[in-house]
Amino acid sequence: MDFDITLILLGLPVAFVLGWLASRMDMRQLRLENRQAPKAYFKGLNFLLNEQQDQAIDAFIEAVQNDPDTSELHFALGNLFRRRGEYERAVRVHQHLLSRGDLSLDDRHRAQHALALDYLKAGLLDRAEDALIKLEGSRFEAQARLALLSNYERSRDWEHAAVIAQKLESAGQGSFKGRLSHYLCEQASSLVASQQLDKAAAVLLQAVETAPEAPRPRMDLARLQHSQGQFSQAFATLTEATQAAPAAVALIAPLLAQYAIAAHGTEAALALLKDIYAQAPALDVLDAIVALEAAQGDTTSTARDWYARHLEQEPSLVAAAKWIAGEKLEHEQFHPQVQRALDHAVKPLTRYRCAACGFEAKQHFWQCPGCQAWDSYPARRVEEL
Repeated sequence: MDFDITLILLGLPVAFVLGWLASRMDMRQLRLENRQAPKAYFKGLNFLLNEQQDQAIDAFIEAVQNDPDTSELHFALGNLFRRRGEYERAVRVHQHLLSRGDLSLDDRHRAQHALALDYLKAGLLDRAEDALIKLEGSRFEAQARLALLSNYERSRDWEHAAVIAQKLESAGQGSFKGRLSHYLCEQASSLVASQQLDKAAAVLLQAVETAPEAPRPRMDLARLQHSQGQFSQAFATLTEATQAAPAAVALIAPLLAQYAIAAHGTEAALALLKDIYAQAPALDVLDAIVALEAAQGDTTSTARDWYARHLEQEPSLVAAAKWIAGEKLEHEQFHPQVQRALDHAVKPLTRYRCAACGFEAKQHFWQCPGCQAWDSYPARRVEEL
């Protein structure tokens, strides 16, 4: 059979035309997809700005389906799932990102950080810890350490919390000496509960050395000494605390009075507290003075006299209620009812209030039960703030 070159010459234009048509169809499809992806993306962004999270998620899912290789859409979608509380879906999105081989190192770290936040929000602390540890050496290292610190505090893992706090301080992320002293005090508390008193005392001395100006280590150490019958040492420790932490004297004064009586040091304690009260009148310090004078049997100045003098300096409903408790009224038969009403009225004024979140409590907390902030409770009660 003879080879006919005419067929080839006729076929070339046909092939060219078919190829051109196919390329045009591909380009048209590509343009269509490129138009659809931004349209869905901007639609989702518009929903997000209008706080319509459900519609935003639907739009971003559509955008991801049109352009599955765009990591930014996955990050946006995962963050939306987390904000809505759909932690399992958020985890799946970020795990999918981490499984991709074409992801840049920075985006991989970003996905790892997002995954850790998913676990934290879901309360999966063990998985969150593993995810956060993997961020060491990344640009998310400081954020990961702060999250780890919060994680260890929530799980009351004080030893690991101390390690992270030391790393943060070494990296220049702020001063964590106060927190470190609290972590040591918490460890000492556990040791006391297990009757390892010598170890507890050593840890508390380490806490005093870590944060010399903090009141808690010396107060906890004094309690431990008092429980072991070391009354003079406990009194001396609290005397040092009033000098090291003058802002916390209102907290220290009741313990100081109690331990001074046990150590037969009422005269020294009275002189110290009267001097402190003269410089900065405070009701808790005044109560301690009254208790010491009563223990000493001093009748030259009664409790009512002290509260009357306090009222001359500070308008205080608490002091007024304590003064009137010993006063003879014209209609004495109504005194119990009046006193009960006053005591009820002053109860809110004797609470402590967190300066960070406003959470109020009858007792003073070193860490707020509401917002978990450390040292956010002033030493003075609500009425004196």
